[in-house]
Amino acid sequence: MADTIETQLQAAVDGARLQPSIIAEIISNGREDIYRAFDDGSGADELVSRTAALIDSVLRFCFAHYLGDRQSCNCALVAVGGYGRSELLPGSDIDLMILLAKRANREQQQDISAFLTFLWDIGLEVGHSVRTIRDCVSQGKNDVTVMTNMIESRLVDGDENLYARFERAISPRKIWPARKFFEAKLQEQQQRHLRFNDTAYNLEPNIKEGPGGLRDIQIIGWVAKRHFNARSFHELVEHGFITEAEYEILDRGQQHLWRVRFALHRLAGRREDRLLFDYQQKLAEEFGFESAEHNLAIEQFMQQYYRTIMELERLNEMLLQIFKEEILLEGKRHRLIAINERFYLRNNFIEAAYPEVFRDHPPALVELFLLISLTRRCEGVTASTIRLVREHLYLINDDFRSDETVTHLFMRLMSAPRGQTHQMRRMNSYGFLANYIPAFGKITGRMQYDLFHAYTVDQHTIFVIRNLRRFAIDKHEDEFPFCNLVYRDLDNPVLLYLAALFHDIAKGRGGDHSVLGAEEATLFCLQHGMNRKDTRIVSQLVRDHLLMSVTAQRKDISDPDVVRDFARQVGSVSMLNYLYLLTVADIRSTNPKLWNNWKDALLKQLYNATKVVLRRGIEHAPDIDEIVQENRDAAMEEMSDLEWSEEQINTVLDSVPGDYFLRHHPLEIRWHVDTILAHPGEARLVSIRQSVHTHNTKVFVYGEEIAHAFSQVTGTLGSLGLSILNAEIFTTRDGKIMDTFIIQDVNGEAITDQATIRQIESALLTALESDQIYQGRYNTRKSRHLKVFDHPTEVQFEQDYLNGRTVMEISALDMPGLLSVIANVIAEMDINITHAKISTLGEKIDDIFFLTTDDGSAITDHETLQQLEQNLVAALEARKAA
Repeated sequence: MADTIETQLQAAVDGARLQPSIIAEIISNGREDIYRAFDDGSGADELVSRTAALIDSVLRFCFAHYLGDRQSCNCALVAVGGYGRSELLPGSDIDLMILLAKRANREQQQDISAFLTFLWDIGLEVGHSVRTIRDCVSQGKNDVTVMTNMIESRLVDGDENLYARFERAISPRKIWPARKFFEAKLQEQQQRHLRFNDTAYNLEPNIKEGPGGLRDIQIIGWVAKRHFNARSFHELVEHGFITEAEYEILDRGQQHLWRVRFALHRLAGRREDRLLFDYQQKLAEEFGFESAEHNLAIEQFMQQYYRTIMELERLNEMLLQIFKEEILLEGKRHRLIAINERFYLRNNFIEAAYPEVFRDHPPALVELFLLISLTRRCEGVTASTIRLVREHLYLINDDFRSDETVTHLFMRLMSAPRGQTHQMRRMNSYGFLANYIPAFGKITGRMQYDLFHAYTVDQHTIFVIRNLRRFAIDKHEDEFPFCNLVYRDLDNPVLLYLAALFHDIAKGRGGDHSVLGAEEATLFCLQHGMNRKDTRIVSQLVRDHLLMSVTAQRKDISDPDVVRDFARQVGSVSMLNYLYLLTVADIRSTNPKLWNNWKDALLKQLYNATKVVLRRGIEHAPDIDEIVQENRDAAMEEMSDLEWSEEQINTVLDSVPGDYFLRHHPLEIRWHVDTILAHPGEARLVSIRQSVHTHNTKVFVYGEEIAHAFSQVTGTLGSLGLSILNAEIFTTRDGKIMDTFIIQDVNGEAITDQATIRQIESALLTALESDQIYQGRYNTRKSRHLKVFDHPTEVQFEQDYLNGRTVMEISALDMPGLLSVIANVIAEMDINITHAKISTLGEKIDDIFFLTTDDGSAITDHETLQQLEQNLVAALEARKAA
């Protein structure tokens, strides 16, 4: 290829000038040839080296033109970074260093400037530095990133002797000895991993920088080159640091990531290292995946990706441990402490006592993880032992799983007082969990193509266990103090951890994953010697793990009948405790953005109400009138210090319907009454405050009844970029509106800025002067994520005859201004909203509205409901297309 390009490049010479358009076309044609090779299945190593060779030819030609021949220029053109490794992808930066023998004079500065400018003219995105050898040493000493770039260098053109002097000047004997360099790169990797929440299994992973990505492979190469002067990974086999099989895993993983990154750069038309939702579907198709029932092509593609980086993460851990033992512990006295006849501690890292330990005693595969958890001084596993675990996974078969010693050790691990989460991660990383629990192997690396689930199923499961463990640890009590209190009342926390391990284990099979998972959990528990009572508890928790979340977020939990029905399904206070903690941990582990104070308050409200019912006995639970009176009495106590007389307070309270007291905390009732009595005669009132009870921002709207108030309020709040989480809509007996909204800002936070609060109050008061449907403007720009997804609009109705209302559930693609669109459609049909629960689940909304006719009864006319459904679907689909 080089000879052909050299010949083509000569055509770009126009006297003393070069024609940039001709060279740009040569580069473009060369890249197209490489793209065709990619499509024909050429290896990724060939693709990246061919791309680098293409750029080498162009740079040599241009360098010679602008800076003279290699002997007379007293300078060298040096490739650094990824280009220095001859690893270029379509969108990679071309990192260059122009190495000078001495400071450039004015003429040389002009030549260098003209050279670099020409590179941009021909479309090359070049990162460059101009340095003398002294500059290289000085800057390299002060910055390990600069040093890393330089040790990956190679000469492209120019003075060979100058480049050789440069190599000697930055050798480990002069600056950054191997030990110091390794420590710096290890710290750099740890900090980089923290930026990605210490997991590579986010739904839009970074191929280059994320854990298990290309950067983790590169750090192995950097350290190997600095310490062993190794030019390739295969030299690590020759040095005896990795086996041939491990080299093949490393090479295969790197090849796969290169191919994915190559395709991603071509698809994006630029450098892009994030596997964004925007590209995942097209990449899945390009890599030949086809959707099957219960398993989308994109999910298969991403599972292959996640499993690749899991292997690379494990190799990275093992090799860095080898380097640590070789570099950091070199020359140090080896401290050996026997743990038992199978394991000992070597410098605080657990190690198998002899190579055949797992063959001779297979239960040691489980014992290893238990001992790490129980041994306080243990910091990890030696590289040789990690390798032995991987090599002996074949021992895990049905006989192994039914071995009483094995099952006993595993159950001891599940009840270990510390380190449980770390060992679950380690067992997953080493491949033990996938082999020991075959069903877990099916969810390893499995993603769900939506915005609701932020992690792969296996990582989510481990996060749930981590969150449950934090409820048991005093130092984390400030995060969820109520959960810590509930945890202390658990009969057997191990049951909770087992339920967490199995709650999503049947994802992706089709059918109800909760029911299928409960069956898996039952078999596992019985196989591990658990009694039938404990087995039933674990099975019920897995089967009902979504029950509390669905009830709290989608049903009217101020309705005593809803609470009673939930209590019947739960059955006991003990089960309630388990289910509450599992629900909190599950929601928090699904997506960091899902959890908020409102969900926290809803779950606590349901927990406390259910606990009362279960303690009294379901058949003896208080009726509605009793609860209304209790809440009214509690509110009166809260208002005892107000300046208003009891008669004035009762006048307000007598005007509201009874279910008002079911839906509001006594402190909220105090706020409402105080606001009303403090502003006598005012036609409209808007008051905003931070709720002490739910730690959210609440908006209280009161005044003479106007048509379409809900439409005006939701539209105005939406136009200000605010989200509504809940709405309580009441009309008093004397015709006043008395509505309360829970809101949050675009970041999911409470609104605390006083200027913003005054702006909201003013905007709402202005809006409520109109008795028309909201016609204002709101942000119509969809987020990048929402543009990728589609979701049909679905409307369902259910009659709540007991409470005289119709329950409407809307599922639709989330979009700006959606709630206002829904409110307008309902308002146009003269239907009243008495209560609304707003829930966003990733890319879609799942909102519940409680509706009545003008006379306050349920909507039973079939044609009216059919028309409402048609109008909503039409309006939301039109909004989606806008």
